[in-house]
Amino acid sequence: MIRRVLSVEDWAEIRRLHRAEGMPIKAIARVLGCSKNTVKSALVSEEPPRYRRVPRGSVVDAVEPRIRELLVSWPEMPATVIAERIGWSRSLTVLKDRVRELRPIYLPPDPASRTAYEPGEIAQCDFWFPDIELPVGFGQTRSAVRLPVLVMVCGYSRWLSAVLVPSRAAQDLFAGWWQLIGGLGAVPRTLVWDGEAAVGRRRGKVTVLTEDTHAFRGTLGAKVHICAPADPEAKGVVERANGYLETSFLPGRTFDSPADFNTQLAEWLMLANGRVKRVLRCAPTARVDADRAAMLALPPIAPATGWRSSLRLPRDHYVRFDANDYSVDPGAIGRRIEVVAGLDRVQVLCDGRLVADHPRCWARHQSVHDPAHVAAARVLRDRHATRPRTVDTDVELRCLSDYDTALGLDSSVGDLDDGRVA
Repeated sequence: MIRRVLSVEDWAEIRRLHRAEGMPIKAIARVLGCSKNTVKSALVSEEPPRYRRVPRGSVVDAVEPRIRELLVSWPEMPATVIAERIGWSRSLTVLKDRVRELRPIYLPPDPASRTAYEPGEIAQCDFWFPDIELPVGFGQTRSAVRLPVLVMVCGYSRWLSAVLVPSRAAQDLFAGWWQLIGGLGAVPRTLVWDGEAAVGRRRGKVTVLTEDTHAFRGTLGAKVHICAPADPEAKGVVERANGYLETSFLPGRTFDSPADFNTQLAEWLMLANGRVKRVLRCAPTARVDADRAAMLALPPIAPATGWRSSLRLPRDHYVRFDANDYSVDPGAIGRRIEVVAGLDRVQVLCDGRLVADHPRCWARHQSVHDPAHVAAARVLRDRHATRPRTVDTDVELRCLSDYDTALGLDSSVGDLDDGRVA
């Protein structure tokens, strides 16, 4: 019995018997029970047989020339308007399907741009504000507005870095920025920001940076670019990273302090950078070495970051920083001191000697004491209280007539007359 329809299985077997076994066409036809012409067709065809339905036509075929005429002049004309112009009274679905097929023929090509980053070329930076209440000690908490998390993402490797900083002030921003770059181990050639006041702003098409940013980038040898306003796509990599932190890191977590937040964040970042990214088809850990190799080396001298101020230590031997008072060794009272504060510590130097070292307090309006400073101040106060306040020294008393002689006055006293001295 001769088979009229050739299946894919028969097509594959015919080609195997002929090419691998060397079986002639007549023998293959006899074994498979098909005609020799069927065997010949299977050997000539390079594609397996498949069912193809014969097109039956459509009611839109009759009006297709008129649709094409309209699309030639107005390629973006909506299908509903086309239906009105040609007097279409039947279903709009079939008409819209045909217009959708024909429209690309008359529209000019509009390819979408695909952003690609070279190794070491760029890193995008931004602030993320987690929507949480974070305890900062002394019964106080901070909300999202005062919880800036500095985020940096490398364009080529998608390596994600982040750290919670005390404020958006320039001193804290650059200290956190340097911490992220130092943790990366290299300096991206271009650093992108979105109009952060402490970094710079966009004036027309020109990037205007602050003096602190110029000093920072000059030490690094890198370029800082400010994106145009209302253009989030310009730094979409870090914007997506902020959303990733919001949906993957934050849910289900509680934090005891800012230090606990940064500890949990650092542990999570190690896992996140090891996960496969859909856009890369690999994990950032597989690309970060190539990214670092193309970046600039870290500067031999770290840029000056953090808070610095100089003053003369007052008698109460406390210095005020960020709305808090920190104790200082009272031995430095009256001398010139330098206050140096970073993200974690507040230190005071006097003639290059460390006279105070405190953890930075994230609460406000508090007094931070060092027990050693309090004890030393008590000893000095007791010593001052027992010190004698009078000195037993003989002082020579001079005769008043000596002053008259020195001034050339007559010291003789005349007779009293009318109550006056003669």
